[in-house]
Amino acid sequence: MVVRVMATGVFDLLHPGHVYFLTEAKKLGDELVVVVARDQTARRLKQEPYTPEHIRREMVEALKPVDRAVLGSTTDIYSTVVNERPSIIALGFDQVWNEGEVERECARRGVPVKVVRIGPMPHNELATRRIVERILERGRIKEASP
Repeated sequence: MVVRVMATGVFDLLHPGHVYFLTEAKKLGDELVVVVARDQTARRLKQEPYTPEHIRREMVEALKPVDRAVLGSTTDIYSTVVNERPSIIALGFDQVWNEGEVERECARRGVPVKVVRIGPMPHNELATRRIVERILERGRIKEASP
């Protein structure tokens, strides 16, 4: 039996933390399917994405640990779980979902899963928002220099 792992995220401006998360998720099973958040979901949960959803999906799918990347649903996050039928769902350390609630809702929909929380990688200063803040700060310093 193939153990399918599902990981989810926005994956805007790919960085080492994303690679770490997906590499650790892949270690949990045989196949890694990644659900890339739709643009409207990214806006609702975080902020306006810098990169359009179809390009984010292509970039994620090109990563070595990823077997397949799909765009998520715009209306029901669990519909993709029902369609893909993973054995394990890997959550990032900063994702807001409650492991027990996700397991219960998936089971209610006929997809019993184990939810695993993946911790942060060392050097978490490379997260998207921190990278953008550093770029903006460098720009402000350059503008202020004579």
